[in-house]
Amino acid sequence: MASSKDYLDFILEQLSDLEEISYRSMMGEYIIYYRGKIIGGIYDDRFLVKSVRSAIALMPNAKYELPYDGAKEMLLVDDVDNKDFLTGLLNSMYDELPVPKPKKKK
Repeated sequence: MASSKDYLDFILEQLSDLEEISYRSMMGEYIIYYRGKIIGGIYDDRFLVKSVRSAIALMPNAKYELPYDGAKEMLLVDDVDNKDFLTGLLNSMYDELPVPKPKKKK
């Protein structure tokens, strides 16, 4: 099941206090970027983030879920209605996220 544009718009609005939030559509789902790094995504209308230490510390009871078959487990963000929590979550995760690999020139 693909994610809805309405849910993407809701999550983007919740993250609107942060600068440099972007997304990319991929096979009916959405990859979410924060300042150029992949933070997580929207899969089947669920907001999932990478399971880095700071995210686990802020959401110790979060469920681990698969975004799609064959993927690594990610943390389900339940508290999507709390804009301040989401802002703090992404800010705390940023330094732990890997730097994107440079794209190869053709």
